[in-house]
Amino acid sequence: MKRGKKAEEAATDGQNNSGPAPAKKTKAAKEPEAPVLYDDPPDKTTSKDGRSTNMKITSWNVDGLRAWVKKKGLDWVREEAPDVLCLQETKCAEKNLPAEITSIPEYPHKYWASSDDKGGYSGVAMLCKTEPIKVTYGIGKDEHDKEGRVITAEFSDFFLVTAYVPNASKGLVRLDYRKTWDVDFRSYLSELDMQKPLVLCGDLNVAHQEIDLKNPKGNKKNAGFTPEEREGFTQLLASGFVDSFRELYPEQTSAYTFWTYMMNARSKNVGWRLDYFVLSSSLLPSLCDSKIRNKVMGSDHCPITLLIAV
Repeated sequence: MKRGKKAEEAATDGQNNSGPAPAKKTKAAKEPEAPVLYDDPPDKTTSKDGRSTNMKITSWNVDGLRAWVKKKGLDWVREEAPDVLCLQETKCAEKNLPAEITSIPEYPHKYWASSDDKGGYSGVAMLCKTEPIKVTYGIGKDEHDKEGRVITAEFSDFFLVTAYVPNASKGLVRLDYRKTWDVDFRSYLSELDMQKPLVLCGDLNVAHQEIDLKNPKGNKKNAGFTPEEREGFTQLLASGFVDSFRELYPEQTSAYTFWTYMMNARSKNVGWRLDYFVLSSSLLPSLCDSKIRNKVMGSDHCPITLLIAV
């Protein structure tokens, strides 16, 4: 019969007991480190060339539109009052959209894209106060356009593209597909950019640099931070586009837009910056601010907002 460790230690103490037992040293409990949080600064409402912002665009991966509506996500949208609201990962066919959003009067022009084959998967939406000149869906390639990942709206001065970029998935089983997507999507955006400047927003499913996630060393072989995905984003920027947040806040740490629901990641701010506003370089003079609304709840992502003068 095995004796427990405490019993063995007690027996040993008894055998060698020639005086009082020495007092055991107790280690002082290590205080947990306080999480480093990002404090979203006051909005900048003037561009570099002195113009006042006249366009506000909000993007939010809602991780399921119906659940997000129940969590009162629309209440915050009304407070933020963007001119255009872009949503990703809606996971909802158009026929199943909740009435709270289909009838919202602030946004009379609403556009939806969902997966052709999989219910409750992917999906994006764009809600506009002003009617766009033209709206298209997908990027013009059948292999990419069945999952409801892209909506493009043409306005007088720019294109607005909202996207939910494919995840390389657990075990990187879709990494090869993601690499193909990155090339084809970059080509699509470059063709638009030749016509007029563009704003790309959404969940781009990549943390570009080590500063863009809490634990870079442990994630180099995980979806969202592989060398291939990061290089894909680097090549996008090299094609004439700018990461608006890093343009304004190049050294800002702890600024994330996604936190897993596990391990209290959000309260500890163990996150990733996966959501972006990417601009044509020619729109840089119009940029006023690029916001991460990290205190807003309702999803495993927080909303982001762009302020521009167009």
